[in-house]
Amino acid sequence: MTQHENFTSISSTEILNQFNLKLSLFEDKKVWAVGGGKGGVGKSFLCANIAIELASLGSKVVAIDLDLGGANLHTCLGQKIPEHTLSDYFNKKVLNIKNIITPTNHENLSLISGAQDELGIANLKSSNKNDFLHDLKNLDADYIIFDLGAGTSLNTLDFFISADVGILATLPEPTSIENTYRFLKSCFFRKIQLSENYHKVSHLIKKISQGKITNISASPVEVMNEIKSIDESIYYELKLELDKMNYYLIMNQVRSFSEEKLGFSIEKICKKYFGFSVNYLGQVSYDPAVWQSIRVKKSLLQRYPNSNSASELKELVSKLYQKETM
Repeated sequence: MTQHENFTSISSTEILNQFNLKLSLFEDKKVWAVGGGKGGVGKSFLCANIAIELASLGSKVVAIDLDLGGANLHTCLGQKIPEHTLSDYFNKKVLNIKNIITPTNHENLSLISGAQDELGIANLKSSNKNDFLHDLKNLDADYIIFDLGAGTSLNTLDFFISADVGILATLPEPTSIENTYRFLKSCFFRKIQLSENYHKVSHLIKKISQGKITNISASPVEVMNEIKSIDESIYYELKLELDKMNYYLIMNQVRSFSEEKLGFSIEKICKKYFGFSVNYLGQVSYDPAVWQSIRVKKSLLQRYPNSNSASELKELVSKLYQKETM
């Protein structure tokens, strides 16, 4: 595991101030998070156009750039850098989160821009994250869309697993797919770490991560089986929490039918080795219209609404919208 994926030790202070996943369960709005392990897979592009399409369906949407330190969602939405961003909010220069909301040129869609190159912002305390999620409850929105940064920092993992829906963006290439698996595995360990029963299994997770248990690997399914052999009650309590992980996969920049089918393979592998479902939502084909829209700082759905990739995006959002409103 990398330093960001080391979930084997938590101090007593961290336990007392643990990130509270339950704060994300809003009654009157849904939170969708767009993430993935590798940079450059199109997370901000997908997030922007998903938000635009949801807004076009009549929903009030707030898109939030949580790529802290490397925010660029505003560019994908065709907006200038707003006057106030999350930097002002987390630094307490702006106390009310509603005061950093920026209207966009898309009806029903607003933006909260991410922190701009400030050291420390990318390493939020659990209390900061809890306060942030609590404040989001007061936003006038039907949907809140998180655009997350690359990698497996605790900020990224916490915001991803706190969402009602997690959308994974990946490319049909080995490094991107490997990072997707690593990201999902990190979500699994972080979910366990945030559970009420973590203190009962922390010694086991530590032994696995350090390679001291040689008869099993650190795959999530095998970790859960080992926990089950030790204490079935803890196993079933953890499994209930893991079953709440509601993830979808989008394969971006697809150039062939064989690349499109990779999504179904990932879906099967995740079910077998991770023990939780990752539903393959579909693909967005490689399309020159995408980079052309980004080059002129416009959203794809605004600049090239009749392009092939725009049609695919609309279909993906429609499919997900229907699945999550049934």
